[in-house]
Amino acid sequence: MTVSVEPGTVVRVSDLSKSFDDREVLSDLDLRITTGEFVVLLGRSGCGKSTLLRILAGLDTDITGDAAVPQHRSVGFQQPRLMPWKRVWRNVVLGLPGRPDRALADTALAEVGLTDLAGAWPKTLSGGQAQRVSLARALVRKPDLLLLDEPFGALDALTRVAAQKLVEDLWRSHGCAVLMVTHDVEEALLLADRVLVMEDGRIAHQVRLPAERPRDITSADFVATRRDILDRLGVR
Repeated sequence: MTVSVEPGTVVRVSDLSKSFDDREVLSDLDLRITTGEFVVLLGRSGCGKSTLLRILAGLDTDITGDAAVPQHRSVGFQQPRLMPWKRVWRNVVLGLPGRPDRALADTALAEVGLTDLAGAWPKTLSGGQAQRVSLARALVRKPDLLLLDEPFGALDALTRVAAQKLVEDLWRSHGCAVLMVTHDVEEALLLADRVLVMEDGRIAHQVRLPAERPRDITSADFVATRRDILDRLGVR
């Protein structure tokens, strides 16, 4: 995998294939993501969504084909993966080079609304708060590409709505490109500039969405697009 892309492009994937034993998970996949674009991946379980994310994050390099990504990229997982023996602010700057001071963490935590919990232990946080710490940890690295693997999957419905709005606000303020995996079609249509539907290890379908936000989930266009994507996912 390379870490250089042409100007205006954040991700360039060409003929990407990946197999586990004799099972092909990704098959000659092509993908382009432009600077500042919000892209959401949908697909049935096992279609290769999370595998693609891991490859772009540099967590899996046993591939064929080409995957070019920026050097500055961050990952947010479904589980926050906080170190329980480190206070919240230390979790935010965990892994940064040198000895980053607390002010850097405090700035990131303020962005996600957790200024007062900088000194707390992870075990005292709610699920939504822990996920916001995970977002702060990802964004403190000032990524050109933010990779999110079902970041709201473990949250209750109300917390999930708040987290969606937070991610949208952070994306707008940071200007980074986002590639997010989700199983929630409505969530994808609310957040994305472009929705990609994966099938059999390839991008089988894409939908470009209007730039206007917030989007009206009761509009005829929204309902029709949602129905079309659900059909493609085999949901009747």
